[in-house]
Amino acid sequence: MSSAPKHDVFQAIADPTRRKLLRLLSEKEEMHLTALSKHFPMSRTAVSKHLRILSEAGLVSERKVGRETRYRLQPEALLELKEWLSQYEQFWENKISVLKHFVENEEANE
Repeated sequence: MSSAPKHDVFQAIADPTRRKLLRLLSEKEEMHLTALSKHFPMSRTAVSKHLRILSEAGLVSERKVGRETRYRLQPEALLELKEWLSQYEQFWENKISVLKHFVENEEANE
């Protein structure tokens, strides 16, 4: 029996600290907690809690290497976000197209 994730992608990326963690992990293959924590004015425990939320949402995987835990971005989980945003991208493309048509017609009438 598989349980539903505790956090979804949208909840996970709502926090700026977690978005920064995702960006940092996108720049490297994987990073350990100490390296990630150096980028934030908070404790390793606080960073670890953010990483746990990202992990629960499927955005980050972790693996033990000796005594340290290494984290890796799982970009596939972002597909849900990309699909949701694409609906709004189409909306804005339509608005820009209408604006362009309006401006071009105004210029032609001058």
